Amino acid sequence: MPSRGTDPDAPAAAGSSEGGPEAAEAPEATQPAEAAEAAGAGEAAAETAAAAGPEAAEPQAGASGSGPQTGGSDSEASEASEDGRPAAGEAGSGAIREAGAEDEETGPEAGAPSEAEAELAAQRELRARIEERKAAKGGPVDSGGKLSGTAAELLAAVRAVESGEKSTTEFFDSPAFPPRRPSPAAAPSARPRAAEAPRTPPSPDPLTVRGAAAVLAEGGAPEALAGQVAGVLGERSAQLLREDPWRLLSVPGVRPEQADAFARALLGAECGPGDRRRAVALVSWLLERAALQGHTALETAAVRDALAGQSVPAPEEALQQAVAEGAVLVFQDGLEEEAGAAEEPGASEGAGASGEAEPEEPPAPVLLGLDRYALAEESLADGLARLIRTGHGEVWEGPELVRAVGAHGVVLHTGGEAARAEAVAVAQAARERGLRAAVAVHSENGRRRLGSEAVTMAGLLSGEQGPARDDEGAFALDVLAVLDTPQLDVETAAMLVESLPDGCRLLLSGDPAVLGSAGAGRVFQDVLTAEVCPKIASRTPDPGPIGELVSGIGVGELNEVAAPGREVVIVPVHDAGEAVHRTVQLVADSVPRALGVPTEDTQVIAVAHGGAAGTRALNAALKQRLNPGPGRFGGFDPGDRVAYAPAPGRTVLGTVVSADAEGLRLECESGRVTVPRERVGTALRHGWAVTAHQASAMRWAAVVAVVPGDAGAALNRAWAYTAFSRGERHLSVVHGADKALAEAVASRSAPARTTRLRGLLVQLLAAAE
Repeated sequence: MPSRGTDPDAPAAAGSSEGGPEAAEAPEATQPAEAAEAAGAGEAAAETAAAAGPEAAEPQAGASGSGPQTGGSDSEASEASEDGRPAAGEAGSGAIREAGAEDEETGPEAGAPSEAEAELAAQRELRARIEERKAAKGGPVDSGGKLSGTAAELLAAVRAVESGEKSTTEFFDSPAFPPRRPSPAAAPSARPRAAEAPRTPPSPDPLTVRGAAAVLAEGGAPEALAGQVAGVLGERSAQLLREDPWRLLSVPGVRPEQADAFARALLGAECGPGDRRRAVALVSWLLERAALQGHTALETAAVRDALAGQSVPAPEEALQQAVAEGAVLVFQDGLEEEAGAAEEPGASEGAGASGEAEPEEPPAPVLLGLDRYALAEESLADGLARLIRTGHGEVWEGPELVRAVGAHGVVLHTGGEAARAEAVAVAQAARERGLRAAVAVHSENGRRRLGSEAVTMAGLLSGEQGPARDDEGAFALDVLAVLDTPQLDVETAAMLVESLPDGCRLLLSGDPAVLGSAGAGRVFQDVLTAEVCPKIASRTPDPGPIGELVSGIGVGELNEVAAPGREVVIVPVHDAGEAVHRTVQLVADSVPRALGVPTEDTQVIAVAHGGAAGTRALNAALKQRLNPGPGRFGGFDPGDRVAYAPAPGRTVLGTVVSADAEGLRLECESGRVTVPRERVGTALRHGWAVTAHQASAMRWAAVVAVVPGDAGAALNRAWAYTAFSRGERHLSVVHGADKALAEAVASRSAPARTTRLRGLLVQLLAAAE
């Protein structure tokens, strides 16, 4: 990086230690810290998470969240959970407010279930229809094939496997590999039926909502949660809550201490920390919370430790009870390879080639998971194995990547922004050979950079963009190039692969150094490490000083780079208040004046939403400077830049145009969008500043990355790589973290995620050989 630098319009791009002419400007932003405190007063390290699952803690730039940790990083969880995962309603008064006042939110983090959950439900329904068609042809996908036997056998597996008393192969079986689906006939030119697009489910019955509201009020919980409760628990929601008050934990955003307070109000003396109902609910809640951190499963030891942290007196019994009641599933992968190795001819028991006893390897860990992610990972592994086995072996003339795609069913491609052109060239080469090809990207921003021939992943799966589907639900495609693959969560990836016909060539392209998906899973990394298909690394580096800086970060080095055109500028600050002030100054004045980049083409990227220099504080100060107003429409005014989350893991940036009885109207890259009035408070936030997770797969002409001094614990190499690579022409780093940033880049990788996809994929292809 350039040595301690200045604003872009200062005489030198790097090397000066002073703030330049702009240091005394922007008087209207001289008190950003006070504005931040007013906007975020009362926020603690843990914040309410989102509508796709229970909360995930969001550390306030250096503060660690409270409560048990089940793996991963809370900062990553916070960005992922607030990336399109609106949280439960504001706590209100009563027991819920008293138990979790530190988690209250008043903006987009609070509200009722929305179209996001509806979209996910409809997508899962589509996947179920595909599976039914497969079953009708005699080839079911044996989802959960490892779960044969009774609940008692599952309990015995947990006890016996971990103690070593039983052979692990006695309790688990490998999932069956499904027969191949015949290649579909040519697809009709018509668009898919409307029934196959995501639909909004009907609203809960008013009587059900009123019944739930009465029980909530009796337990001291806010009646505003009644709609969510009715949507999650159904028409018997009132009865279910009375029978088991901890079912309230299944409502997105509710925390254990809030559910405990609700249960105490309803049950009185009958309520205790060792209640069976509480234990089962906590196990499910822990796994949902882990999913917000990217995990699709957790080791049993981690779950037991987390239960102990929630004051469960007998964690082992609680875990066994949750398995017995079917709340979670038990897995242990890698057993088939171990058994096969033991049966090889000439293998001696406990002795190596030299005759000496070899140390026994520890058994594969026993994992716990939720059925939705188990189904997705197993289905994705089946689909990828099917495509890999139907490779063509054809010889295509052209670059290495084109040749690989011609010969194989699945090909992996790694590289930065410049490498995207190589993946697009594959689709063009396929079209020149008369094949049907498409290019899918993560965001509308990415689609704009490639042109109209690309489609977004959401548009492709919903049928709004791209090719039609045949009668079996398969896309009319011969080649599909997927860009931004690291942003694919396991459920979306499973739905995509299930929709590809036999013989379709799949190119998965992306930069493995960026932050992972906002949803559960690590699809790209798992397939890369499985070593089951060709991997082509791009030799085209990203150009310019920004490309040089980011390339160094990718290998753990934060280097100084020459930036004669002020492409990279470091702006040193001493505290969070100064960081907010200097950020506003850069966006509103310095970058437009010195570099000619309009304010609307400059994006601020922060470490987290909370904190004195998080997105909330930055957005409050930027609105005051760039578009002051009373917030007439749910806190927003025409001209405000906003970040809209139409579904979990998706962020659409736009500008408020107007409002009417239907809702707030935005101008986005995809066109006009109307946010319904009931969703304004849950799916919308100001968007001058976003997190690195929200900025993934997007780029702007100029980027201002804010690294305050108290952000050290939340920093890692993937965050720096992602945030610093979002700028096309210019990057300003508002830097107050001193050596913490360099140390994070050098030694702190992104938090690991516990997943099963790699093992499943290896097993399936090994069994087929």
